[in-house]
Amino acid sequence: MENKKAIKLVDKILEDLEKTGINTDILIEDIKTLRSYALEEQIPLVVKVLRYTYEHIEKNNSFLIPIPDDEPIDDEENTELTTNNEVAVDPIESLKYLISLTKSLKNRMNISDLKEYRDALMEYK
Repeated sequence: MENKKAIKLVDKILEDLEKTGINTDILIEDIKTLRSYALEEQIPLVVKVLRYTYEHIEKNNSFLIPIPDDEPIDDEENTELTTNNEVAVDPIESLKYLISLTKSLKNRMNISDLKEYRDALMEYK
């Protein structure tokens, strides 16, 4: 995101996650504020991912989505194998990664990972 306030908020969220972990009250408010900046900048992917993120945290009191794999998966058979395997999830690290992706949206890999988070959050519901 281009907004300096949004960048500062991303840094604050990352710092809070590092210090206190997933403190749902403050975290959800900060994510909602960050989402409003994404709305102003008209970045629909980020708006959607952030909404799904805070709704997921509200529902589960944690962030249960793993960090996307580094390797792109092309065929459907591999996708099924990946989704059926249990993946160890570090909620704080995964959430920190998701939030940090919103800082640099010119990077294609960040956009790709945000799309993977979006899809995983939609499937989790």
